[in-house]
Amino acid sequence: MSGAAKGTGPVRPAEASAGRVPAGPPAYRIEDLAHFSGATVRTIRAYQDRGLLPRPERRGRANLYSGAHLARLHQIAGLLDRGYTLASIKELLEAWDAGRGLGGVLGLVAEVDGPWTDEEAVRISRAELEERFGGTPDDAAVAEAVELGVLEPVPGDDDSFIVPSPQELAVAVELHAAGVPLSAISGHLRELRGQVEHIAARFLEFTTEHVFARYLEGPHHLTDADAAAAASLVRRLRPLAQQTVDAELARAMRLLAVRQLRQHLGSEEPAQTRPMSRSVSVSEETMREVERLVGAERAAEFIGLAAEREVRARALDALTSNAVPPDDLDEEG
Repeated sequence: MSGAAKGTGPVRPAEASAGRVPAGPPAYRIEDLAHFSGATVRTIRAYQDRGLLPRPERRGRANLYSGAHLARLHQIAGLLDRGYTLASIKELLEAWDAGRGLGGVLGLVAEVDGPWTDEEAVRISRAELEERFGGTPDDAAVAEAVELGVLEPVPGDDDSFIVPSPQELAVAVELHAAGVPLSAISGHLRELRGQVEHIAARFLEFTTEHVFARYLEGPHHLTDADAAAAASLVRRLRPLAQQTVDAELARAMRLLAVRQLRQHLGSEEPAQTRPMSRSVSVSEETMREVERLVGAERAAEFIGLAAEREVRARALDALTSNAVPPDDLDEEG
């Protein structure tokens, strides 16, 4: 590498996102740029073809790149790590080049990409893990936990794992101690994860439609002030999803647990006292009125009690209609 290249040195990602990096005199050949950026020569050329990276300066027979090219490559890598597509990155960088600012957008990205829980990951040894699950090694269960992300391998240490969610691991430990097989726990987690991701997607669609739509017209319209306001909203709304799910899960668990307990207790009653159940058609209009009065979760109970009250009322009417009037008793006496 030339002396100029050594003098320039690589630009760190933090420096790249903090502001524009002056182009300065070209310093890097493409192989040097690939070395300092971590990108391959082929990738650099592909970025140039797609307009993501400016062309190098031609000096004699060599194409030379500057610190600005290196900073741009770090920006692209950071946005790719956050899940942006190359097309979206091109729009963001064009907005940056046009002077509309990228700092606010990156701040918003960092806010969304930050932790959504107060939990802190912990490290656990394989021996401790085996002890918590009964002391018997189970390589298949460990492999499945790694696949699900419950455990993360520690590079260079085969006897240790990172636990991203200690609470999730603690639940698995308690379920296993209660007699649930590890394979059943993993299967349940897979099913639960799919359902929770559906809930999260619906919550995001809801908040995007009613809250964030005005900020999402595209990067060319997103000013630093807009991005800062959107990031503030993310911080305020972030806990609402979990609070809503916690409240609804508690309500559903109580409702369904009581219902299931009644079913099991009812199945143990003698045949002559066991309540009989029938499917009865109720008009949609009537059902809506019942749900409006008592709520959907108590509609079936209300209809059953109303029918029982009607039956008793008719039985009382029948008894009173067959009774001997008091005047007739006097005459017979």
